[in-house]
Amino acid sequence: MQCFMRAPKLSKSEESILLEESRKVAALNGKRLGLQDDNDLKFLLRGSHLLKVKSNSWRRERFYKLQEDCKTIWQESKKMLRSPESQLFKMEQAMTKDGFLMYLLSDDGNVFEKAHRRVYQDMTRPLSHYFVSSSHNTYLMEDQLTGPSSTEAYIRALTKGCRCVELDCWDGPNSEPVIYHGYTLTSKILFCDVIRAIKNYAFKTSPYPIILSLENHCSLEQQKMMAHHMQTILQDMLLLAPVDSNKSLPSPEQLKGKILVKGKKLSAETEDVSDEDEAAEMEDESVKIEVESKKMSDKLKLAKELSDTVVYCRSVHFEGFDGANSRPSNEMSSFSEGKALKLAQESGTSFIQHNIKQLSRIYPAGWRTDSSNYNPVDMWNVGCQIVALNFQTKGTEMDIYQGRFQENGFCGYVLKPDFLQDQNSKFNPKSITEGPWRTRKKLQVKVISGQQLPKVNKGKNSIVDPRVIVEIFGVQRDNDKKQTRVIDNNGFNPYWNETFEFNIDVPRLALVRFMVEDFDTSTKNDFIGQFTAPFTSLKQGYRHIHLLTKNGDQYPSATLFVRINILDA
Repeated sequence: MQCFMRAPKLSKSEESILLEESRKVAALNGKRLGLQDDNDLKFLLRGSHLLKVKSNSWRRERFYKLQEDCKTIWQESKKMLRSPESQLFKMEQAMTKDGFLMYLLSDDGNVFEKAHRRVYQDMTRPLSHYFVSSSHNTYLMEDQLTGPSSTEAYIRALTKGCRCVELDCWDGPNSEPVIYHGYTLTSKILFCDVIRAIKNYAFKTSPYPIILSLENHCSLEQQKMMAHHMQTILQDMLLLAPVDSNKSLPSPEQLKGKILVKGKKLSAETEDVSDEDEAAEMEDESVKIEVESKKMSDKLKLAKELSDTVVYCRSVHFEGFDGANSRPSNEMSSFSEGKALKLAQESGTSFIQHNIKQLSRIYPAGWRTDSSNYNPVDMWNVGCQIVALNFQTKGTEMDIYQGRFQENGFCGYVLKPDFLQDQNSKFNPKSITEGPWRTRKKLQVKVISGQQLPKVNKGKNSIVDPRVIVEIFGVQRDNDKKQTRVIDNNGFNPYWNETFEFNIDVPRLALVRFMVEDFDTSTKNDFIGQFTAPFTSLKQGYRHIHLLTKNGDQYPSATLFVRINILDA
């Protein structure tokens, strides 16, 4: 019996180095396992045969136990010897093959810029100068009509970096307000339970402020209960007064650890406020009937206690771009995706200037009862900050969304480009002219190979036939899509070696998506994995792309190997 397995042929100096390293690591593992004083085991670990067969202390069980101990120490030693720290040592001034592979798969060999995995942007600008990760109807786990509501949905969104969550509040039993999608069959959850969940998970992923977007349909009594729950549960987290005397919005840095409320606020003249009901835009007939039967007035009584919780995010109806500069910066408006898209197409530059000083929230169209999503890029291109998506729905739109907020430490706030912060900017995403935004680049992507692509079709005879699709999302003229050929029956190590070229006019707004699918001639292609990143976060050279699942989680070993080259166009 010998403990060391046969190794590939090495020079004598390499063999002695490796043997010495192995013995050191084996000794450490033996000590860690409490076997450092076993003389028989020490003898085995020197690579020697154990000839002792008969003695009072020797039994067959002892022999088998020694074998197992030896194997355990050897396997643990191999793991340590394959770690980046030990593999990157140089033999004769050269990196080992395993060491080079470990380097390529490390953060240094990743396609995503390592520095962008931490907060690297200026966080002292006004809130309106940032894109904010935001969720629509956060409480829903599935569709908009009959699906369950759950506090778990808030926890999931917050742990994925979401910084603006939505609460649709209605009167509940026992004077306790509830949250659900009004006029529908979605289940109900207690408002106070949601507030507790938000308190517990608000700052686990990011220290920067949370915005609670309230859609209030409650009676005065239950509005007071909402205010009471927020103040007693959130305590010092809840922002109840301005942080300074400036007229502009405060910065994420100033609001660290704080929770802001977005909602209606009383004026000195009246106790009534206009009602904002997203359900009124839904195209489901039963919902329309409910809305019409209950909508006797578009006015709502507002409790002072709830009004006082609104400081920086006062919800108002949009009255047009005229006179926008004279409006208080704490006023913000909500737009359906259709209205926002129309404004972006017809008045792109005005929309951008509006969004420099004030916050805009965008939400999905009423016909999306299946909780599908719209393309958020069109809204970001005109500076809209709170672009709310249905986080529970996976797909291209959510991949793009998570890709945008992957940078800046995944903190939920991404600083807008300078030309979306400049009040004198003439940028219009629908008509790209010369300006500081136009820094033309040529992106060359060589898709070389894939590694350990998972089998998503669980059919008995199914084998992965992978194809890679590379897409650009940005201003309209930059949008592009190219794909490799299909590799038949090889998900383990497919080899493409194909090069694509993309021309990008506005790189600061562009995102690049790498998607792998399993091609099928008779049915819809199966999604295998993807990775999306801002163009400005890509690293050049030979890089590995670590693929993500539909849920946005990283596969343990599925990767693409590519070469990225960025040139001035």
